[in-house]
Amino acid sequence: MKTKDEIMQLIEEEDVEFVRLQFTDIFGRLKNIAVTPGQMERVFNNRYSFAGSAAFGDRFRYDGKLFLYPDLDTFMILPWRPQQGKVAKVCCDICMDDGTPFEMCSRHILKRTLAEVSKKGYEILIDPENEFFLFHTDENGLPTTTTHEMGGYMDVGPVDFGENARRDIVLTLEEMGFEIESSHHEHAPAQHEIDFAMDEAFHTADAIQTFRFAVRSIAKRFGLYATFMPKPKAGVAGSGMHTNMVLLKDGKEVFRTRDGQVTEEAYSFIAGILKHAKALAAIANPTVNSYKRLNSGYEAPNTISWSTTGENALVKLDSDRESTKVELRFPDGSANPYLLFACAIAAGIDGIEKGEKLCPECAVDEAERYPEDLKEAIAMLQLDPVITETLGADFVKTFSDIKRAEWKDYMMEISDWEINRYLTRI
Repeated sequence: MKTKDEIMQLIEEEDVEFVRLQFTDIFGRLKNIAVTPGQMERVFNNRYSFAGSAAFGDRFRYDGKLFLYPDLDTFMILPWRPQQGKVAKVCCDICMDDGTPFEMCSRHILKRTLAEVSKKGYEILIDPENEFFLFHTDENGLPTTTTHEMGGYMDVGPVDFGENARRDIVLTLEEMGFEIESSHHEHAPAQHEIDFAMDEAFHTADAIQTFRFAVRSIAKRFGLYATFMPKPKAGVAGSGMHTNMVLLKDGKEVFRTRDGQVTEEAYSFIAGILKHAKALAAIANPTVNSYKRLNSGYEAPNTISWSTTGENALVKLDSDRESTKVELRFPDGSANPYLLFACAIAAGIDGIEKGEKLCPECAVDEAERYPEDLKEAIAMLQLDPVITETLGADFVKTFSDIKRAEWKDYMMEISDWEINRYLTRI
């Protein structure tokens, strides 16, 4: 564990001029306050505050201050910043004035869930499959959805125009301590995937936030904009964040026996995920745009189904000679990873504890339908006691109110499709 003295020594030796105090709002958006080294003693003493409304986006008023408690182990110098006058970052928890955790802090929700799971002897390992697009920016540096490339799945340069940017992203991530397992061009033009190694759930959630921040920052150096938006373009594949989970109990794999057979606990874990899938939708697919990815084909799931082979299933049981994983194929990059992991873990463990029986593997078009839009998902979230308990009743109410307002805004918009479809026909 890093100490205050070690961090201050590193700041001095590396000529760090700014430290970003990073925190995550309830929607998974990374926020920060930048401070100079002269303010670090105040930071170490947990006295750095901010206007609490920043934890809720722009639709909720929170009267009062909240405080940032730095997780010193996450202190890191950002390698893409200038060599003189470097910039570092540290992840922070959100707390109240008296030091108690802010109950709607995403990091705290996952910590709380993992603490409960740990009491039962469980540990969760997770590795995500991170998909994103690299689009051009306009003459003002603003993002577009334009690309000139026509690359497809696992294509190489020169067809893959983003190859150089992706290579620099991978090298930078490795410099930051990531173990990158693979990277490649995805199905759609300008779409890419980078996968890093499996780790404990909390570390993985932190890593996803740092990963997204790094990807966007490196892409900008190439005049590109990296977006994790689920469905930025019609007619091509959308971007997901498939989430692979391995469950351990007392250090041993739960999903497989010593001779490599799938266990009943694995099936019950999947049954728990499917049982709570409609509520999980609001967390795994938390935007209006998420459902355009799920309902447009391209191997994106939209039924409450599982499979050992099918790509269109909501959950895939992946068992080989090395390990047995439960792969959630429905989450996307708009999900808050802390909340996603907390709720998925709670759902799966609930399935094990209640001995839920998994329905037979069936064709996806015969299975019950997953929520079709954000409005339906929010309604399902509020009806699920396990997911509500995991997040907290106050969190669910606030999150649901803001997301319902987002849905209402969407329904008030007039799209180009509507104009083209109806203007001259009615």
